[in-house]
Amino acid sequence: MAGEKIIKSRFRSKSDHSLDIKGRLNFPSRFRDVLAQYGSEMLIVVPWMEHLRAYPVSEWEELEDKLIDQGREQPRFAGFVRLVLAGVTECNLDKQSRILLPQTLRSQVGIEKEVVLTGMRDWVEIWDKESWERELQSTRESFDSFDEGLSKLGIL
Repeated sequence: MAGEKIIKSRFRSKSDHSLDIKGRLNFPSRFRDVLAQYGSEMLIVVPWMEHLRAYPVSEWEELEDKLIDQGREQPRFAGFVRLVLAGVTECNLDKQSRILLPQTLRSQVGIEKEVVLTGMRDWVEIWDKESWERELQSTRESFDSFDEGLSKLGIL
């Protein structure tokens, strides 16, 4: 049907993984299935606070355009845009469905060997396991503080 929007699957849930000695990460099959809908086996991986974000190329390009085009309107935003864009790394899935996370990226966010992947709809977060556990604990401890925002969204 003309004008019908194609609904893609989304990156969802979490999984624990170990990087191999070269820093390669097995990309879960459920995430590969979502990535395949984007017509690419490449992910754009960027450091983001305490974790990495992995985007399908088309999703990253939309975000990159917003950062560049609309970011100009934000005061003191140029440094943030520069930091994020300088950290961009293209990571292709290999024949064993792994992506190589270069040491420079891993070092920026403290990723060692054990990692947690979390699906965030349009991207995947890659956390060092200890950092993830701290983030999760902090969020659980402040769970009540989300009531107002959930209420505004009509969820509570």
